[in-house]
Amino acid sequence: KNNKKNKGLAPYGAESSRSGFVILFAVMLSSIVLALALGVSNIALKEINFSTSAKDANDAFFAADTGAECALYYDRSDNNAFIEDSPISVLNCAGSNINLIGAISPENAFWSFHISGLGSTGRSCARVNVSKDYTTTPTTTTIISKGYSSDDLNSDDTFCTPGPKAVERELEVTY
Repeated sequence: KNNKKNKGLAPYGAESSRSGFVILFAVMLSSIVLALALGVSNIALKEINFSTSAKDANDAFFAADTGAECALYYDRSDNNAFIEDSPISVLNCAGSNINLIGAISPENAFWSFHISGLGSTGRSCARVNVSKDYTTTPTTTTIISKGYSSDDLNSDDTFCTPGPKAVERELEVTY
């Protein structure tokens, strides 16, 4: 007789209790790794969105500042663009010729213009409104410049039409 014990595989019932633990351990370990990977990718996505948003906010602010500075230059210098019977109907700001649109009444006057092709990518623009209140002494001038930055804007958009994802910054100057 052979008294050697069978060194082959364990019977089916004994093997199943051990293999279930291995599967459970593998599923738990892969779940932990997946959760960590999703957490890291979520943080990375938020950082990318934040950096893009900060760049767009800077571009929008500097577009608004460019519009306000252009209006201040033409109002405070000897150009006299924003007066009644002004001979100036085209401004030159940021290297572009810009049409000046105005409406004048006895109590106040209002002008507007748009500057396109601004910002680090050339996709920012500014809408500028200049108003003068003649009912106060001295006359009160208000410049409202709205800067926009977004990938929705075209560099040749002469009307400065922001899309739904545009970032807007506004500057108001009153003197």
